[in-house]
Amino acid sequence: MNKAACQARSMTAFARLSTETPQGTAIWEVRSVNSRYLEQHFRLPDEFRALESALRDQIKASLNRGKVEVFLRFHSQAKDEPQLQVNEALLREISKASQCVSQVMTEASMPDTLALMQWPGVLTQQSLDTDALAPQLLDTFKAVLRQLTETRHREGLSLAALIDSRCQNILKLSQEADRVMPGALAYQRQQLLDKLGELKQSLDTDRLEQEMLLLAQKADIAEETDRLRTHVVEVQDILSRDEPIGRRLDFMMQELNREANTLSSKALHPDLTRIGVEMKVMIEQMREQVQNIE
Repeated sequence: MNKAACQARSMTAFARLSTETPQGTAIWEVRSVNSRYLEQHFRLPDEFRALESALRDQIKASLNRGKVEVFLRFHSQAKDEPQLQVNEALLREISKASQCVSQVMTEASMPDTLALMQWPGVLTQQSLDTDALAPQLLDTFKAVLRQLTETRHREGLSLAALIDSRCQNILKLSQEADRVMPGALAYQRQQLLDKLGELKQSLDTDRLEQEMLLLAQKADIAEETDRLRTHVVEVQDILSRDEPIGRRLDFMMQELNREANTLSSKALHPDLTRIGVEMKVMIEQMREQVQNIE
């Protein structure tokens, strides 16, 4: 397999990136695992919920399958500063108004500190300017998403290499099965003659040849080994396509397994049984890897 041509992408990856803003530090984390479809899950601070739609669009433009989890943590610079601010101008106006009231109503008492703090607008809480932060946060998310896709591609190359090595083994096993077949027929012929000898029965030579011909036709594995090799070539071709290939590969694993099962059912010799078992092991290993490919 040509690694330069391989376009396989894994669905399993992790990426993390932080950025310093005038208002604090933002940290993005994105994780993805295998899934039949593209699933998106977000854990964002309430102040940044409005970003979710733009984040979804970016993910859809970059990924096709996988369960994607997005986390955003924001450490505000104002954390070490007073979170509550006093509206001194309003407080002075209230004080003037209170003095006017006390001049008219001498029995009225001045409001205490707690009452003043409860007055609407006297205390204000610092808040983030999310509109100003949004462009920088979205640019950073685009960068972390690019990091994630690069990781998925590197992982995909590794998975493709594992699949290709098993494809090569299946090719070798199919060729070995073809070489074993003539000996397997001779083995069955001798088995039949030995049983007839034990039963002290004789069989017409022409009849024996006819029986062996029928047995050879029933046990012929040429069709299965040819299809196995054709399927392997198709798998290798799929690995080089620049598109989501996981579902195609999954289908090809089913086809390979079907041919391996048929070959095993026709086994006339212990070597053919062994080859069939080894093929199914290889196919199962590939199938497990395919589950992680986009």
